[in-house]
Amino acid sequence: MENGFEIDSQDNGSMRINKYLSAAGVMSRREADRMLDEGRIRINGNTALKGDRVYQEDIVLFDGKKISAESDRVILLFNKPKGIVCTSFKGDKNNIIDYINYPRRVYNVGRLDKESRGLILLTNMGELVNPLSKAGNYHEKEYVVRVDHGITPEFIEHMRNGIYLEELDATTRKCQVIKTDYNEFNIVLTQGLNRQIRRMCNAEGYHVHDLKRIRIMNLMLEDIPEGKYREITPAEEKELFIELNIDKK
Repeated sequence: MENGFEIDSQDNGSMRINKYLSAAGVMSRREADRMLDEGRIRINGNTALKGDRVYQEDIVLFDGKKISAESDRVILLFNKPKGIVCTSFKGDKNNIIDYINYPRRVYNVGRLDKESRGLILLTNMGELVNPLSKAGNYHEKEYVVRVDHGITPEFIEHMRNGIYLEELDATTRKCQVIKTDYNEFNIVLTQGLNRQIRRMCNAEGYHVHDLKRIRIMNLMLEDIPEGKYREITPAEEKELFIELNIDKK
């Protein structure tokens, strides 16, 4: 990589135009090919064609706007509202990508179901996905949960020690659970079964009224307003990479 331009080693310091546009966070390679077919990409004033290559000194325009290949990584902390779906599928009008409308191409790491809210990460770093999502890594995620009636000591004990979920044929891991109010508790999970907390509560005869994720590892929701996002701080990023054993300079 040189000055933010990741060259293709086989071709004298250049990059294919569709890869260049993807690296710039403007669009996927498939989308770039479609834009090329429509004649909306220009290189040094000339209409670009599929297979054209871009050099560092070239000027690339998309619909008349200059594009620069960006190497900077993006990690966003987003406070997801209820009703937003953790998908990039454009057919869903409530998809998370259109909702945040970030100027560069990002995607969510992990999920929160449509009726849940709180902290979720979005990034352009593919190498974050597996370390964060793999249950075997035991990364902590913390939630505040409100249910439909009073919480008993037996409920807390069962939640802590693991509950068999028949529909998934799986038993949840032991976890930290603390009662915080008459019908509210905090729970820290190190696995991510489908709708796990809701299923656990249902198995104990409770219905979840509100579920909010407030922490992913060292990253806290804290004062991010609902529906808003902020970029990760350098200190947060450094600690996260250490915990994930990701080597980034």
